[in-house]
Order: sequence, then C-alpha cells, then structure tokens
Amino acid sequence: MARQLQIRLLTWDVTDTLLRIRHSVGEQYASKARAHGLEVEAAALQQAFKQVFKAQSHRFPNYGLSHGLTSRQWWQDLLLQTFHQAGVRDTQAVAPVADQLYKDFCSPSTWQVLEGAEATLKECRKRGLRLAVVSNFDNRLEGILVCLGLREHFDFVLTSEATGWCKPDPRIFHEALRLAGVEPTMAAHIGDSYHCDYKGARAVSMHSFLVVGPEPLDPVVKDSVPQEHILPSLLHLLPALDRLEGSSLGLGVL
Repeated sequence: MARQLQIRLLTWDVTDTLLRIRHSVGEQYASKARAHGLEVEAAALQQAFKQVFKAQSHRFPNYGLSHGLTSRQWWQDLLLQTFHQAGVRDTQAVAPVADQLYKDFCSPSTWQVLEGAEATLKECRKRGLRLAVVSNFDNRLEGILVCLGLREHFDFVLTSEATGWCKPDPRIFHEALRLAGVEPTMAAHIGDSYHCDYKGARAVSMHSFLVVGPEPLDPVVKDSVPQEHILPSLLHLLPALDRLEGSSLGLGVL
C-alpha cells in the first residue's frame, strides 16, 4: 500500500504573494517628490523605474553585495537614476526624496496584506505546519513583517541579502530545508514568480504552488504548470495541499 505524502514545511515568497504595495511605484515616487517641491509625472517615473530596476539588477545583482554595496546604497542609486531618467537632473534635489522613499518602504502603511494571507497562515499553523519565508528581499523585510503582524507566523525568514543567494539559486532553498530539518519532498514553496519561485523550488525536488493574478496566464506558464499547482488566491492553498497529500506520495502532481 502506498504511503501518504505529508507536507511538513511551507516556504513563502512575500511580494505579490503575501504583500503588495498599496500604490504603484510611480504614484508613490511622484507623491513624495511633490512633498519636496518637485513635479514629476507618475507614469514617467513608473516607466523609468521598470527600466532602471532591470538594468540595476543585471549590473549589480542581489543589491550589489558582491560589488561592495549595501542594499540601501543600491536602492538609493536606483532612485536617483529613476528620477534622472524621468527628467529630474538635479541630484541634490532628489537625494532627500530618495532617502525618504527608502524609509517609507519600511513602513507598514506602504504595504497591504493580500486577501486570505493571514487567515491561511493561521490555518497552516493550526495544522502543525512549519512556515518560513524565502524571499529576494533586503534586510528591511523582518521589520515590515513585524509591523504588519505576520512575522509571528514564521519559524525563520531568509532573504537574498542575508544569505547572499537569490531565488532561483538552489542554495537558498537548501538552506531553508536545512534549517527546518526536512527533506525536499516534504516541503512546498508558494510564490508568484514562475522562474524564481515555481521552477526554483521544483529544481531542488520541493513541491511548489504558483500564485497568479486575474490577468491571463503566459502561454509558457499555462503549458508548464499543472492546474492543481495554480492558486488564483491564497484561499486556494489549503484545498490544494489536501489534494497533494491525498495523492500517492505526491507523485501524481510532481
């Protein structure tokens, strides 16, 4: 008789899985700029941020740690470049805006807990599951989770800044498994990135669930991820876990 699979550890992404920013980056940057006497269009800042973030992440991955940067320096440089690309060339005028924005993103008022997140975490705890965060975030994350009342649900929090490894690097997942003392087949990861979260976890033989939004799925994702691994919201997680554990060693959904 086949043994029933039992999941013991759930690891969690954070941004756009448990939390999201209340307003777009462009809106928040424009609002803070206005408070400092600078007028910049939110749409221009939003577009500039996307371009600069991509370039900065490529040039200085994981907050530039291997280049001797701190995450604060990385973000402040990104902010200065974003405003410059959006048309604000006065670095001295932008510097206090950048400094305040860095601090603002530590504030719970900047973040919104996604629907079903807290209830799902509580129910997972009631089931006796161990919970941990595995996130490509900087060292502000612990404080943000504390302020939002979520840190108490997790046994530990691993960030890419603290570990030196960004998802989908297998080492950050292996570190979570080591700290929890569980085998990969007894763990599952929940996140919204197909590449970093879903594929990253499965590459180390963990189970994985992909949180998706209301927009249509990318055809590659749709063709690659079984329907039973897709979560339209976190409220779908517990039923998905029940189905996974009800399968023979989970082999039907690996």
